[in-house]
Amino acid sequence: MVERRIVPEADIRVEVAHGISPKLDAPAPRLWSGACFMGAAWFKAANATDARTVLAMRPDGSTVAAIPFAGLGPSLMGIRAVPGSYWPFRSIAVAADAQPAELQALLSAPRARRALSPVWRVGPVLREDLAVAMLEQAAVRSGWTVLVRTLGKTFVLSLRDQIDSGGWPRKSTRRRLENYERQLAKKGELHVRFVTGSAWNEGVFEALAAIEANSWVGRRSDGRGAQFLAAGQCALWRRAVSDPQIAEALSATILTVGGEPAAFSFDLRAGERQYSIASSYDERFAAARPGKIVTYRQLQWAAGQGVQTVDLGVGDSGYKQEMGARPGSQMIDLLIVRSSPLGWLLSFKWGPKSELARTDLPTSMDARRHRNRIVAQVATAAAVAAAAFAVGR
Repeated sequence: MVERRIVPEADIRVEVAHGISPKLDAPAPRLWSGACFMGAAWFKAANATDARTVLAMRPDGSTVAAIPFAGLGPSLMGIRAVPGSYWPFRSIAVAADAQPAELQALLSAPRARRALSPVWRVGPVLREDLAVAMLEQAAVRSGWTVLVRTLGKTFVLSLRDQIDSGGWPRKSTRRRLENYERQLAKKGELHVRFVTGSAWNEGVFEALAAIEANSWVGRRSDGRGAQFLAAGQCALWRRAVSDPQIAEALSATILTVGGEPAAFSFDLRAGERQYSIASSYDERFAAARPGKIVTYRQLQWAAGQGVQTVDLGVGDSGYKQEMGARPGSQMIDLLIVRSSPLGWLLSFKWGPKSELARTDLPTSMDARRHRNRIVAQVATAAAVAAAAFAVGR
């Protein structure tokens, strides 16, 4: 079922569709991030329950923006979030030619506001994502309270620049890698396999799961960080690669020793940038550093595929800086709240209000009305806040 509302001032039509709308496929080739795989299949792969999609449609029938969302946490609290297979692509879809007024009209429309619920989450995402910046600005100007939680800076490797300089990897690194490979070869013949596109199959997932089972994640943790050992997360990736565009964007680099899976690197490409999702190695081969071997082999392969930069994610700065990576964009998590009093309460746990609110929010009539009702709403705010705090953890 699709509900419609016309917003004349921006000349868009607002639609609210049940489920993940196939209309998400339309803006995917025109996204700011170059992530052409971010269509309906990307969001469906998360297998989210009670999903809906809020859409901004132009008079010519084209989709200019789409916000897929689903329930998060206790259903009675009504908290929702943008689903997605992996950060930083738990974001909304905004066409590259979208105008700020169009997104503002979407977020101002009463039907969209009701559908999006009192509290909804977008993230984690990158601060540099222009779609996120447009969303943040439009939400503030539409009377929403936007809370921003900072998760740290990612580390980015300028891969093409490093290779073109002739000094990557460094001579000392190359010597160590050669020594590690000689050590590992004593246990069996080494083979590196690069999987992407139509090469994804059940055998690949079994090899990845076998490596995780013998890694520190499988042996010495609760397994929540596993991508292939945990049945639910592995099912997500199986669903994802059933879509040809996602299958081409994802890649697995698998190192085997004597035919036995020893290490992998699992990555996602968007345009000329690659995102490192996960890497792991079998602890039985730890002395010969199979994780380092597969990482450098993967980067060399990625460069040959046209990758210019590699986002290595947040944390573990030591080995990333050793590779030549430098601090990049901030990773942020947005909580967008309809009620200003509730937003104020949630800010104590989630994070501060958007800096844009300092200039834009005081001019919002909605914000002034919300502040005048603070006493009446504080009890409800406390209940929803408790649920949101639990979700945030």
